Amino acid sequence: MKRLFALLAAVLSLSGCGYNDFQRLDEQSKAAWSEVLNQYQRRADLVPNIVATVKGEAAFEQDTLTRVVEARAKATSIQVTPETLNNPEAFNKFQQAQGELSGALSRLMVVAERYPQLQANQAFRDLRVTLEGTENRITVARNRYIQTVQEYNVLARSFPTNLTAKVFSYDPKPSFTVQNEAQISTPPTVDFSRPAASRP
Repeated sequence: MKRLFALLAAVLSLSGCGYNDFQRLDEQSKAAWSEVLNQYQRRADLVPNIVATVKGEAAFEQDTLTRVVEARAKATSIQVTPETLNNPEAFNKFQQAQGELSGALSRLMVVAERYPQLQANQAFRDLRVTLEGTENRITVARNRYIQTVQEYNVLARSFPTNLTAKVFSYDPKPSFTVQNEAQISTPPTVDFSRPAASRP
């Protein structure tokens, strides 16, 4: 115990111990994460309307719809708490579920191009525009979170602020994987304004 207090005194005696910076960045990362969750929820809320609209196309592939419904159920069933930010395993599980929903929605939109009546449906066109906007918002929110966490983690690993991190248990926070960072560097394109024949 004495050693802990001695270490604490040594850390606090250092100029630029970083305690206030940890407080600031911890709050910023939580706020950025909340915005990520808000945008994911916005997308999840769109799914039932998209599925209901697509169901109106009698011949639409049921397997594609089933995958979207199941992916949404999985993504929304994962309980996310503030502790998720400090739990790499829980964070990755949540991230994977959201990725599966992204993939299922992308597949649904690709399949939808084969149905002219669905493409002519104004409600479906409006939902596609809303989905595109939501995907862009997700990209912005995730990038903001990544930047905040990067700044926090640099502080947690740099000397002498790493001593402050150890004393006050400011562990590095998980971020999105390198693979996913590459995928979100450009907002996903959900562009249905051009005829299918003109797309590569």
